[in-house]
Amino acid sequence: MIQITLPDGSIREFPQAVTVAEVAASIGAGLAKAALGGKINGQVVDTSYLIEVNSPLSIVTAKDADGLELIRHSTAHLLAYAVKTLFPETQVTIGPVIENGFYYDFSYKRPFTPEDLVAIEKKMTELANKDEPITRRVLPRDEAVAHFKAMGEAYKAEIIGGIPADQDVSLYREGAFEDLCRGPHVPSTGKLKHFKLMKVAGAYWRGDHRNEMLQRVYGTAWATKDELQQHLTMLEEAEKRDHRKLGKELDLFHIDEHSPGTVFWHPKGWTLWQQVEQYMRRVYRDNGYQEVKGPQILDQGLWEKTGHWDKYRENMFVTESEKRDYALKPMNCPGHIIIFKQGVKSYRDLPLRFGEFGQCHRNEPTGGLHGIMRVRAFTQDDGHIFCMEEQIQAEVVAFTTLLQKVYKDFGFTNIIYKLSTRPEKRIGSEESWDRAEQALAEGLKASGCDFEYLPGEGAFYGPKIEYTLKDALGRPWQCGTIQVDPNMPERLDAEYVGEDGERHRPIMLHRAIVGSLERFIGILIEQHAGALPVWLAPTQVVVLNITDAQADYAQSVCDQLNKAGVRASVDLHNDKITYKVRKHSMQKVPFMLVVGDKEREAGAVAVRGRGNQDLGVMPIGAFVEKLQGDIRDML
Repeated sequence: MIQITLPDGSIREFPQAVTVAEVAASIGAGLAKAALGGKINGQVVDTSYLIEVNSPLSIVTAKDADGLELIRHSTAHLLAYAVKTLFPETQVTIGPVIENGFYYDFSYKRPFTPEDLVAIEKKMTELANKDEPITRRVLPRDEAVAHFKAMGEAYKAEIIGGIPADQDVSLYREGAFEDLCRGPHVPSTGKLKHFKLMKVAGAYWRGDHRNEMLQRVYGTAWATKDELQQHLTMLEEAEKRDHRKLGKELDLFHIDEHSPGTVFWHPKGWTLWQQVEQYMRRVYRDNGYQEVKGPQILDQGLWEKTGHWDKYRENMFVTESEKRDYALKPMNCPGHIIIFKQGVKSYRDLPLRFGEFGQCHRNEPTGGLHGIMRVRAFTQDDGHIFCMEEQIQAEVVAFTTLLQKVYKDFGFTNIIYKLSTRPEKRIGSEESWDRAEQALAEGLKASGCDFEYLPGEGAFYGPKIEYTLKDALGRPWQCGTIQVDPNMPERLDAEYVGEDGERHRPIMLHRAIVGSLERFIGILIEQHAGALPVWLAPTQVVVLNITDAQADYAQSVCDQLNKAGVRASVDLHNDKITYKVRKHSMQKVPFMLVVGDKEREAGAVAVRGRGNQDLGVMPIGAFVEKLQGDIRDML
């Protein structure tokens, strides 16, 4: 007798071994039809999986995260099936699940065209509609190698050849197509209904540029038609908001091959940068941080002491001078400890908060670079708090409250809080980990934050909190962090004199709010679709004359605004006013001031707000008060 324990605690008994599908059928016809797989002791299995011992079982459907994973995994194989059907000479390689979808890499004699993608997707739909069963079989490794070699699938044979000889491998078949796969899969192709192919890109076999360039076809797959449509709509909106596109259109910055992975800031973009930096500088000043500045280049010996030379060397830019090796700093932490160590520090000095807009360099691979979101040279709003262990909780409370205020000012109110705890490989006593994790947790609770634990995701030296904001499209961006670190002060011999007159190691809290300024500005551009809040906008106001007769007046209005601290410009081009309005609307300027003869005579301006708002005619002073009031309301 086989006993199956269901999620509600009920037990079903079967006279002999039973498949997941049979268990689902015993519960109800609806569940049997909806079943995509099963979950036994945390492992997802096929519906054909034979249960031979007493086991807990939950039936996986499209409503479950595991079910969506099964759909995406199986759709990747459906893609390969369709490609092999249309282009039999193609060799298949790998096809994993990724965020929101999947991809599959192919080797073919020519590049796939957009027309090919349309044809492939159509064929996938045809194969799905045939509702062909997906079945599993197992072969010894060497037999599987011979099988795929006979099929002309050299890449699959190579993959299997890397598996130990004593291991069996599983193959999945749907119709005329059979692929190497560990599984599991949905029971039939008919379960795959809501998918779309997105693009094709190049990818080296095994990620090695010395190998053949393959073709990577990306796709997305969802449980329902509505979810698919929502995702496609979000992608359309994301494309409109793409910071790279808007950065060019709004003349903010560009990326240049003369310096890959770095940013060339244009005047308007640098003005935006300065607004973010100066805002954060005020945050430092108002919250007990002392701003410091460390050097860009530090000696190899220091990086050896911190452990970076051994573990991070390939990501560091290295130089040499007078037979000494140096590295451009990838982070600011060691420099802050060196500053801390100058002079004797007392327990009365703690907590000591340092902040730096420190420029860092990391040798990121070219394939990982993305606009200003992922670069090789970036500036962090980096802060380090030197404190005693008993001060950690209070610092977490203060930091979390501050971070929430900063994010709100930038237009973000949806924040996700995660606490990463001790990993398997770690240093320090269990008691110190207990205290550190508790301090972070209690700090979040005291701040009124709901949070989730990420077990084992902390650094080897201490736990951390991650602060992830969600943008207008619901996309998550991990920006803020606070991390407990007793290790680096130990490595670099930092100490303070305690109340007992003895020397002690401080705890170092690594913290950042916006993180990389480059990345955060990219997020801001996409969050606001380029229409930045008036306090951040590079040009807050543009003055437009209707005819040449108002040119002098328009210029004087612009001058008055700039003297009042407003970032204003004037457009005196001999164009029709409708053209000027349209042009500056495209530049997403918050306010346009139109001046004709009536406005000149009255010493006033006709105010147009972003989004074609007619705000009427008002004196210049009244407009300045309005603008300043808008900014006060935002901050």
